[in-house]
Amino acid sequence: MKVTVVGAGGNVGSTVALSVAQKDFAKEVVMVDIVQERDGEKFYPSKGRALDQWESSPIDRFDTKLTGTVDYKDTAGSDVCVITAGVPRKPGMSRDDLLETNANIVQSVVKQLAEHSPNTILIIVSNPLDVMAQVALETSGFESNRVMGMAGILDTARYRSFIAEELDVSPKDIQALLLGGHGDTMVPLPRFTTIGGMPVTQFIDEDRLEEIVERTKGGGGELVNLMGISGWYAPGAAAAQMVEAIMLDQNRIFPVAAHLNGEYGQDDLFLGVPVKLGKGGIKQIIEVDLNDEEQQLLDTSAEHVHSVLQEFRKLMENK
Repeated sequence: MKVTVVGAGGNVGSTVALSVAQKDFAKEVVMVDIVQERDGEKFYPSKGRALDQWESSPIDRFDTKLTGTVDYKDTAGSDVCVITAGVPRKPGMSRDDLLETNANIVQSVVKQLAEHSPNTILIIVSNPLDVMAQVALETSGFESNRVMGMAGILDTARYRSFIAEELDVSPKDIQALLLGGHGDTMVPLPRFTTIGGMPVTQFIDEDRLEEIVERTKGGGGELVNLMGISGWYAPGAAAAQMVEAIMLDQNRIFPVAAHLNGEYGQDDLFLGVPVKLGKGGIKQIIEVDLNDEEQQLLDTSAEHVHSVLQEFRKLMENK
């Protein structure tokens, strides 16, 4: 089994690669990135990070081989490809500010991956994620079940970690569901949040829970303000969990950015929804019964994603 991570010279991509390797279910992880030049010297970050991570294998006790490259021919035959390539989010930037630059990068990357691994599954991490997943789908020509975005796992992880911190309980015992776009318009669903099978509302009052929900919506921005750059440990771990579910055919129920065609009243749009994830990618899109307020919030989130998608299409028309 072979996994490719594009953008692996960066923090998110290298974390995905190492997380997959440490799970030790793949034969090889190929780490791809561009050659960098500084002061007349050439550097190969994907090769360097792959070597550094491989040297940790005797310590962390994994056999998955990590290979760094700048040549997409080395990705041939990949079962799953994770795309983290793109310009990182910086202070004062929204995910949508990254639109044109990252769209061009994702298009280029997807063309090369599809050429060398026509049967692969694509997991998109590049922002703005929902639109980049649409770009990947249209560029690759793949079936929609083989293209998805990593969003909901990360968002729910942040939400669950905040609740665990608030209540001083194990995050392992917290289950949660979020829908919608990846960003400020995501739709947390507190009534689906449980702690040890019990409703979260039994532990946290409504006002405090709303504060945690708002913190979750701005979770990425909080990290940018603290570090001057986006986070990478949680995003990398989230993408690796998706890879594991697909390659081991685990049939895990995860929230991911999936291509909707009628589900939740949305057509031809990537939006965060719960799915069954296993061999072949998305096996089933699960429709949750939403109340009127939740559906309205989801519709608002979808409108935002659609507006960014329309902006992308206008940019492409004017090129």
